[in-house]
Amino acid sequence: MTIARKGRRLLLLCAVLLAASAPAQTIVSRIDLSAPFAARAGWRFLAFQGPGRADDFEPDGQAPGAIRLCISRDGGRSCHPDLSHLLAADFGGASDAVPHYLNWVRIVRPRPGQALLLIQVGGLHSGDGDQRVGTAALAYDRAHDTFVSAYEMWTGHNNNQEIRYIMSGPLRGAIVSAEETEDAPFGFWIIVNRRSPAGHYRQVLRYRSATHYGDGNPLAVIDSEMPNIQQRLGLWRPGRPLPLPPRGCRRPRLIDHELWC
Repeated sequence: MTIARKGRRLLLLCAVLLAASAPAQTIVSRIDLSAPFAARAGWRFLAFQGPGRADDFEPDGQAPGAIRLCISRDGGRSCHPDLSHLLAADFGGASDAVPHYLNWVRIVRPRPGQALLLIQVGGLHSGDGDQRVGTAALAYDRAHDTFVSAYEMWTGHNNNQEIRYIMSGPLRGAIVSAEETEDAPFGFWIIVNRRSPAGHYRQVLRYRSATHYGDGNPLAVIDSEMPNIQQRLGLWRPGRPLPLPPRGCRRPRLIDHELWC
């Protein structure tokens, strides 16, 4: 046997041993993307999850396995684009930045004839119950036959932060986020991103909320700020019916520019 053949056999043996020792991964989500996006055949969204382990900080004492998100035409061997950084940041431990929860994945249509793949993932919980939650929106680039990121952002969980895709109404297709401020009076930065003609989301509004942290309003921050948001964007004005949350509002009223029910 030649040295070259021996070398190839050794490499093959190493690959087999590495595959055998790698933690088993389970496909926890599989979505065909070819038909909804009118893309070339074979495109799929795949989410692979590794084995769990004990973790006292998780709600049931068990941490679910790490999740690998993949948009692929070859069964997950290659992924385009890379989504491994969705919870990453310049601070925090490595465990914070790895998805362990696939909160949801869905296909939405911001306008007729358009489609987006929305993904939301969560990291492991910290000792105080906080959790990184990341949201991404991906579009299909037909000219290059690939999926591209149109929006990415992550936020925390404990202080009523939220990232929300707006499903209907005058803001249909927008992505609104509420992120807590770092100085008093403690409120929220409200940011509205809308899709540009080029397909990427861009910021069209940012302001400090009328809603204050811990003010007793049971509504989600984005719901209590919706009249503010729409008025600032020229989509609502006083005297018209108030923009109400999806679940309704028994006694809608504005108190200091904040919606209460």
